[in-house]
Amino acid sequence: MRDRLNVSLPVSMISQIGDVAARRKVTRSAVVEAAVASLLSPDSAEKSEAALTRRLDRLTRHMQRQERDLLIALETHALFIRFSLGQMPPLPAEAQAAASALGQERFARFLDTLGRRLSQGRSFRDDIPLDIPGMRQRPTDRADEPPSQS
Repeated sequence: MRDRLNVSLPVSMISQIGDVAARRKVTRSAVVEAAVASLLSPDSAEKSEAALTRRLDRLTRHMQRQERDLLIALETHALFIRFSLGQMPPLPAEAQAAASALGQERFARFLDTLGRRLSQGRSFRDDIPLDIPGMRQRPTDRADEPPSQS
């Protein structure tokens, strides 16, 4: 059984409904009926919520990986600085020019190596196993907390 309902719509919307109906080769009433059914469907809200939840979960995992990568980079940098400063004795004034030249040569080699690795698509992160103790996410860890440090 069907009942008639008269509605007023803006002219631009009526022309859009007509375009969709022509493309799908259905009546304008069928287009409006499908739109209203979609709006009134209780599944529509549940589907939208499920899709939003999946997106948020994916973003959460992405942020956790970025947090892990940043933590690795910061720790690596800090350890490098600590070892460099702790292992390098002060140089006498006459040796500083030679040390500076050697430092510039090492830095140039470093930049070459970095450029090669980046052009190959490799990164330091690829060399680090995902199962580093203390970096693992346990199922009981909450997504908004940083990984525990042991």
